[in-house]
Amino acid sequence: MPKNYQHVLALVFAVMEINENPANLPNVSLGFHIFDNYYSSQMTYEATLRLLSTQNKFVPNYKCNIQDHLIAVIGGLDSETSCYMATVLSTYRIPQNSSAAEGEEPEEDCTGEEKLESLPGPFFEMSMTGHSYNVYNSAHAIAHALYTIAKIGRVDPQAPPGKELSIQEESIVWHRRFKELPVSMCNEHCNPGYNKKKEEGKPFCCYTCMPCPEGKISSQKDMDYCTECLEDHYANLEQNQCISKILHYLSYEEPLGMTLAFSAVGLALITAFILVTFLKHQDTPIVKANNRSLTYGLLINLFLCFLCSLLFIGKPSTTTCLLRQTAFGIVFSLALSTVLAKTITVVLAFMATKPGSRMQKWVGKKLANVIVLSCFLIQASICSFWLFTIPPFRDKDMNSLSGEIIIECNEGSATMFYCVLSYIGFLAIVSFIVAFLSRKLPDTFNEAKFITFSMLLFCSVWLSFIPTYMSTKGKYTVAVEIFSILTSSAGLLGCTFFPKCHIILFKPNLNKREQLMRRKI
Repeated sequence: MPKNYQHVLALVFAVMEINENPANLPNVSLGFHIFDNYYSSQMTYEATLRLLSTQNKFVPNYKCNIQDHLIAVIGGLDSETSCYMATVLSTYRIPQNSSAAEGEEPEEDCTGEEKLESLPGPFFEMSMTGHSYNVYNSAHAIAHALYTIAKIGRVDPQAPPGKELSIQEESIVWHRRFKELPVSMCNEHCNPGYNKKKEEGKPFCCYTCMPCPEGKISSQKDMDYCTECLEDHYANLEQNQCISKILHYLSYEEPLGMTLAFSAVGLALITAFILVTFLKHQDTPIVKANNRSLTYGLLINLFLCFLCSLLFIGKPSTTTCLLRQTAFGIVFSLALSTVLAKTITVVLAFMATKPGSRMQKWVGKKLANVIVLSCFLIQASICSFWLFTIPPFRDKDMNSLSGEIIIECNEGSATMFYCVLSYIGFLAIVSFIVAFLSRKLPDTFNEAKFITFSMLLFCSVWLSFIPTYMSTKGKYTVAVEIFSILTSSAGLLGCTFFPKCHIILFKPNLNKREQLMRRKI
């Protein structure tokens, strides 16, 4: 502001006037530094400490430049600023002279006990007025005090014995030492975790300490505002520190991941054992009764279904994200298409036994292979289109869980994901309907009864999967899908193959053609 610029000119003029006359301060030149406090107590303290540091280096209590020595300080334009400065300067016994305008008295009591004392009053009458006049006179008052000191540090003869005080010491101690002042005259410090909020209608130094908003922190005292943590960090409960977020994914080390992994491997081993059992007894009537090649194919696909669930456990990577859903979709489609082919083969085989039936030409491996291959190619086409357009990818969810970063596989296209699930559901429903319609066929072909129950269980699991999948977050979403894969696959395995294994291993006397034609499998 122009009026403040006049104060600067008054100081420059006074210092030039003092330095140009050798009689004023022989062998001494005055210099000056001007600081702006921006009407802020914090900036006032900082500027005062900078005066006590080597210039251009903010290192309080340390000075290495003997040519730049602080002699005295001219206070602020108001008494309140001078009080703030006195808090620091009194500690170092640096004299401060008031530059308050005429008619404006310093605060009567800066600390509650002692009054502020200024240097000797003005010695020169000038045409200046107000603060500029006082700034000019303050510079000359300081020069006068230095001149007094230079006229030899003799002992005051009027002092009592033992209390002698040199004039030099008396000249330096121009003002009394003040007690430490708080940051504000209105309130105490704002602790970390809080920020200052100015109170309307009160002095600028008065403020209220407000807690930091959620997600933000203040790590030091008397912060004007709170800062937001980085995206991969979160604020602690005290809101005075940012803490790194924990990585959240379903790992093999935690109990949930370990349990699911052991379950998948265990069920895969059981499937492998059943397959070996059927291969070992492949020439027995119970194995030959329902198309051995489809039976082996179904067991292999169920084995892969259990193992593909392992792709969902562990820290997601680009590879596992691309494979997990597509592998699951294709393998499950193969398993269900095999079940469908077995069921249709049973129906056609029964119909072909009727006299004059034309269905005999459809009974055989060719029809079964066509059904399996067709169903596989449809799902493979859906998955290929998904991978080549909007493929799944590794992603991070920073915001869903407080204090955690969810490492997950983003499906890329939710539409394609639900297309894969819908096709699997379509195959399961068709298999259920065909098996249900053929459940009352003669005992030789009553495998349809077990398939009906397994498909009912399969559909129930996946119908409950969708709302549960959409309502969970992070690793629990993955755990829900793994559980659905294992449960539906285990239901299909148990309902279709356990009764046959029981007969093969524990009741071999029933594994004969005569018994097979008479009894239920």
